[in-house]
Amino acid sequence: QVQLVESGGGLVEAGGSLRLSCVASTRAFSNYNMGWFRRAPGKEREFVSAINWSGGSTRYADSVQGRFIISRDNTRNAVYLEMNSLKPADTAVYYCAAEFWRAARMTDSSSYDYWGQGTQVTVSS
Repeated sequence: QVQLVESGGGLVEAGGSLRLSCVASTRAFSNYNMGWFRRAPGKEREFVSAINWSGGSTRYADSVQGRFIISRDNTRNAVYLEMNSLKPADTAVYYCAAEFWRAARMTDSSSYDYWGQGTQVTVSS
């Protein structure tokens, strides 16, 4: 069982930045690809970004490409999401998730095995 704990959410004005963090409670953190998903009010959960087990491969949704940066530190069992040029449309609960590396889908939420509790990001206009 892997527990994921997100932090770093909050209220920010449009154009601002936030950095989300997710720490995993496992000694086998490098066995997992890590993803960020979000759910906005009244909408389905959607893929935001993912990074493979080594950090050598990343994926981004078109809506965040060029504004968000995902990274990981396997020595700290942590994955990060640097969010820049935030827009009101980025307002959502952001979830960290872990996918066993062999699944290798990264953008498909159904392939993720473990999920955090979420952290709220609110961007004011």
